[in-house]
Amino acid sequence: MKLLDFDYALDPSLIAQHPAHPRDRSRLLVLYRKMGRIEHRYFYELIQYLDTGDLLVLNDTKVFAARLYARKEETGGGLGLLLIRPIQDKIWMALVSGKYKIGQRILFEDHSVGEIVGEEEGGQIYVRFHVERDFHQWLGQVGRTPLPPYIKRSHTNGQQEKEDRQSYQTVYAVFPGSIAAPTAGLHFTEALLDQIRDKGIEVSTVTLHVGPGTFRPVRGFQIGRHTLEAEYVRVPISTIMAIRKAKESGKRVVAVGTTTVRALESAVGVTGTYNSLEGFTHLFITPGYRFKIIDSLITNFHL
Repeated sequence: MKLLDFDYALDPSLIAQHPAHPRDRSRLLVLYRKMGRIEHRYFYELIQYLDTGDLLVLNDTKVFAARLYARKEETGGGLGLLLIRPIQDKIWMALVSGKYKIGQRILFEDHSVGEIVGEEEGGQIYVRFHVERDFHQWLGQVGRTPLPPYIKRSHTNGQQEKEDRQSYQTVYAVFPGSIAAPTAGLHFTEALLDQIRDKGIEVSTVTLHVGPGTFRPVRGFQIGRHTLEAEYVRVPISTIMAIRKAKESGKRVVAVGTTTVRALESAVGVTGTYNSLEGFTHLFITPGYRFKIIDSLITNFHL
């Protein structure tokens, strides 16, 4: 399977820079794979494609303010950081844009100090933060929403940042840890979820913290040689029980987003059993993969 097999043309004018209002007024393309039939609808009409007893599974991860802008203490040159995850107290793994040196001190917008203390192959660095107060509170004030590169923003626009923090987050986000939103879920509103539940459709959750792999292009021409980065995943026993109930009743498991797919399919044991899970998943789904849990997928177009 070659990378070019996944290439398609997309007019840049079709990439929305701001969300629809309300969220569920975005467009919805419905594909019937067996018949090859396509319908064009709106997202709020999704409920028409879900049946009573179906199970809808959401990823309840929450995006945190992972993007930081800094300048080098010695030269004043700029650096951009994208935090990935904590390694120990106030030491974080991060991606960096700009030239740097190990041991270099950097200054953030509020004049707080950081220090680059290590690096890894693949472009990750380690940053120690010399922040006196609660780190997560500090990050919430100094950090920025880690929007994908095809969404254009000025990081100095404070009002836009406030709007992005709300809009680039699902309405059901609970657990902070993602550096990108599980974007398929951005189109749900509280009202639509209430309608779905009122129809007798079960709703369960998993947690998968979206990592830097979502920003990184596939290198090389052969898909099979690419390694997808591991991501933290939690599939609770309550969700496993809901899956078993749906399967026993002949109902569908509908995954919201590819992150939910990765989480659910990682919860399948070697004997085909469904198991609760907490840890890191290395699962990389490519054409030819036989799905063991999900029956339908709600997803965005992927760039």
